Amino acid sequence: MKLSRRRFFQLAAGAAVPADLRSAKAQSFPARPVRIVVGFPPGGPTDIFARLIGDWLSKRIGQPFIVENRPGAGSTVGIAAVVAAPADGYTLLLVSTSAVISASYYRNLGFDLVRDIKSVCGVALEPLVMVVNPAVPAKTIPEFIADAKKNPGKIIMASVGNGTTPQMTGELFKMMAGVDLLHVPYQGAAPALTDLLAGRADVMFEAMPTLVGYIQSGKLRALGVTTTTRSSVFPDLPSIGEFLPGYDASVWFGIAARSQTPGDIVQLLTRRLMQGSPIARSIRDSPSSVARRSRARRPSLKSCSWGMPRSGRE
Repeated sequence: MKLSRRRFFQLAAGAAVPADLRSAKAQSFPARPVRIVVGFPPGGPTDIFARLIGDWLSKRIGQPFIVENRPGAGSTVGIAAVVAAPADGYTLLLVSTSAVISASYYRNLGFDLVRDIKSVCGVALEPLVMVVNPAVPAKTIPEFIADAKKNPGKIIMASVGNGTTPQMTGELFKMMAGVDLLHVPYQGAAPALTDLLAGRADVMFEAMPTLVGYIQSGKLRALGVTTTTRSSVFPDLPSIGEFLPGYDASVWFGIAARSQTPGDIVQLLTRRLMQGSPIARSIRDSPSSVARRSRARRPSLKSCSWGMPRSGRE
């Protein structure tokens, strides 16, 4: 079919309009409050980072960034809420390693993490800590392993839920140490810690930002960090790998959005998160955060990059 010159330019102009509109939307973004969905209840590290970032962005952008907790099924309930929301940048996700694990752990989710979610910016890479209730006799990792072998299936290991990073960190410990711990999943860090503090659970693996205050106050006893090297926050605390060679676990956190979110808006959010490094300072200044965590293990906020490994569910 032959097109007239006038018709050609009319079609070309029409095709350019959506791009112009997208650019205009990005320039005016955000024009209303933005949600940051967290797949866990308040009180855990994911919630802590979301509130720190939301508060920082609210003060600098001039629109509220509101944290919305949508807990359940290893954070997949929260992810599903983001996938179901419009892809306009007004619904973000505070995502962690647990999202990748849960995407493989749970079936029939109705979404594919790699296909439906895109990264915006990395936030943090944190070690986990193995902590016990002070009433637990073991003072060291070897003592704990010896006690667990004498009492198979009797020591209760609390976690923030099935298919989460803390559970997998504990399962790795069980496998490498050759011990049988009774896993009890909770709906988030807060209820798990409540039972651990009360003595209804014995041991827990959890991200360091959640635990610093409890360890410093003596309410929980730390036995080891899960990374291959010791933490600068607790330099006297051994690495579990010192007793179980090859043991290594950590948790990353990042901001994500629906994969169909316009690239201009994603880039704008990334730039806002990259500006200076006040996010890093806010996180370090938080009483419940890692005040002096190892710089070698913290992803760069300047590059604002984080990898979302494939979920295993093609």
